[in-house]
Amino acid sequence: MRQLAFLSKMHELVQQHSQFIIAAHSPIIMAYPQATVFEFTEDGIKETTLEETQHYRTMKLFFEDKERFIHHLFTED
Repeated sequence: MRQLAFLSKMHELVQQHSQFIIAAHSPIIMAYPQATVFEFTEDGIKETTLEETQHYRTMKLFFEDKERFIHHLFTED
């Protein structure tokens, strides 16, 4: 809920012409409309979309099938 409240306050400030540079892993924060998202990877920094970030994809996999995700996480090969 605090992240959603933060988005609301940020939007209020953007309407007053504020700009932000934010480092976050939160898909909620990265989902701000018209945000420019950069991802820091082993290959360097690249502009991307929320849905293409590694963090978003990992969280999506977890929420789609958390039992399977946890099983693979805890299974030793």
